[in-house]
Amino acid sequence: MTGIRWPPEESDVVQPSRAPAAAPATDLISDDDRSVAADSWSIKSEYGSTLDDEQRQVDAAELLSSCNFRASSDYSSDKDEPDANEVEPSMLGLQSYWDAAYAEDLANFHQHGHAGEIWFGTDVMNTVAAWTKNLCASMPQNVNVANDVAVRNNSDDHAVKDLFGWTVLDIGTGNGLLLQEFAKQGFTDLTGTDYSEGAIDLAQSLATRAGFSSINFVVDDILDTKLERQFNLVLDKGTLDAVGLHPDGHLRRLAYWESVSKLVSPGGLLVITSCNSTKDELIQEADNFNQGQAAATATAPSPAEPDRAPFFQYIDHVRTYPTIMFGGVEGSRVATVAFRRRSVV
Repeated sequence: MTGIRWPPEESDVVQPSRAPAAAPATDLISDDDRSVAADSWSIKSEYGSTLDDEQRQVDAAELLSSCNFRASSDYSSDKDEPDANEVEPSMLGLQSYWDAAYAEDLANFHQHGHAGEIWFGTDVMNTVAAWTKNLCASMPQNVNVANDVAVRNNSDDHAVKDLFGWTVLDIGTGNGLLLQEFAKQGFTDLTGTDYSEGAIDLAQSLATRAGFSSINFVVDDILDTKLERQFNLVLDKGTLDAVGLHPDGHLRRLAYWESVSKLVSPGGLLVITSCNSTKDELIQEADNFNQGQAAATATAPSPAEPDRAPFFQYIDHVRTYPTIMFGGVEGSRVATVAFRRRSVV
């Protein structure tokens, strides 16, 4: 579930898109990093399927149509009406779709040795790994990681040494290739989870073939996690996107933040890469969670902690993704944003 793949062009299945709104395009696009889902989600593998892909799409569409869609009034939210920027439900939000998709990928691996798709492309994956490595290495020195062009060329041995103690979790790891890149960057304690057993089987097989058998892969659902440990660094490349595409996507996104908050250790990092949310939208979603946490744990101010930090504080974002013009506004197809969990619980 690491990312999003579109159905084939000839499919009759309706593809997910942002809900239409009466406002002009410029009102719906952030002045910062615009994320255009359709372009990013069209990234596909050069390898064909060995299973009946068309039938898989039909089965997933039928399952989606049988789901009960909640009315906006059913949601517990401070919004008066649905957000025009929220995506429409899609088969891509269903576990059955991903189980079938990774069954295909696993069959391709066993028959042809193919690794499958790299969600958002190789360049994005490499950028996320290198940029996050530099962010982690600079944390003790409080360095701002604005220039990730320099980050990608940074091979300082001291930085690699500093990464040895970091524990890393990739939620919705898919084929696990992102964790292989983090292993190349110097991280050693790596865990990947996915609710699809086929994804975990594929990820473990690929990691073993590439010489990274020490990476730990576990079948686990982020919305109902059974993990009993916390991690210094939690990665998400496309998983929040997929969570939001379920018919109950709004509620599931709320559950996502609640669950992930328990997996990030105090002072640790959460790095989210999305093709369906802009940087500003991700920050706003984190702020909404922070406000809910503050209201739920409201206590009298402490003299030792008069201004308590938000649970997830925005740290930085990748600034060098290629940009496009859309509705007269320049933005990027993908957003990668880092948040730091406050140190004091």
